[in-house]
Amino acid sequence: MVSDSIERRVTVADIAAQAGVSRATVSKVLNGRSDVAPATRVQIEAALVTQGYIPTKRTKRPVIAERRGGGLMEMVFNDPSTPWAAEMIRGAEEAARAARVGIVVSVLDSGPGRGQQWLEDIAERSPRGIILAMSELTAADHKRIAKLGVPAILVDPVGDSDIGIPSIGAGNWGGGMAATQHLIDLGHRRIGVITGPMRFLCSQARLAGYRATLERAGITADDGLVEHGDFHYASGLKLALALLDRPEPPTAIFAANDEQALGVYAAIQQRGLRVPDDLSVVGFDDVPMSQWVTPPLTTVRQPIAELAALAVRTLLAHQDGTEMPEGRVELSTKLVVRGSTAPLARRRTR
Repeated sequence: MVSDSIERRVTVADIAAQAGVSRATVSKVLNGRSDVAPATRVQIEAALVTQGYIPTKRTKRPVIAERRGGGLMEMVFNDPSTPWAAEMIRGAEEAARAARVGIVVSVLDSGPGRGQQWLEDIAERSPRGIILAMSELTAADHKRIAKLGVPAILVDPVGDSDIGIPSIGAGNWGGGMAATQHLIDLGHRRIGVITGPMRFLCSQARLAGYRATLERAGITADDGLVEHGDFHYASGLKLALALLDRPEPPTAIFAANDEQALGVYAAIQQRGLRVPDDLSVVGFDDVPMSQWVTPPLTTVRQPIAELAALAVRTLLAHQDGTEMPEGRVELSTKLVVRGSTAPLARRRTR
């Protein structure tokens, strides 16, 4: 009689029962067959992972890491409700759809149990890769992710990471320079700036680009024209009001993202002023809503959707044997001139 203390081997029948499919369907997945629906394949692979199935010698290695199509890609945000996140999801979905891969969006909160439930959930889903579209990733987060044994990449317009995960980002310093130079070329000299959170390297880089461009033009930087925001609409509104209420207000404002730039629009309206007749405004991101406001927003376009699409393609290529990039891959930004900026001479007399 076999002792109850000996651990029973997980069988195909166990996997089939958990996944709610037949044993024949489980065998198809184990043997690399393609005639299994993607959603069913994901359920079976999750059961294989969670139950710790060990294939017999007669069975091929599970096709979880071998398949060329199907399965899931995990996309993780701190806050998926922003316009930036919506563009990121759109880009990832387009690239994933072309590869017949699904996208799962999840949120990694900042509570005391940060990441634990998410890790359990992701282990069950057994994704092909993890896209970390996050503002901050700690060393502890990285260790948790590494335990999953799933390739990960940081889609990272907020700055570089020094914790060993490759990242894809945009040219923040060059974008800050382009925004500021555009306003200087229009004759502006008192140019206010509303930054993002200064713990983010992207915020530091955009501000550094602004300052470097002023210095190159021989314009003395005025620290009183620099306000530190948080990338949200309310921040742009509040800080723009503060800038406009200064004894010598700016004639133009560079907001470090489009959401704050829309807050600047609201502040200008509250003061009975007009864009760009009284104040020129430049944003950063080029999210879709920047074209919908009146006048349409001049902004620095960072290729948000392209960043996410590149992350998907990089992870899929890695599964085909391509080495993951080391460090940071950076895509260029581009100034998009619309109706929110005008020459200084066009300003109305207040």
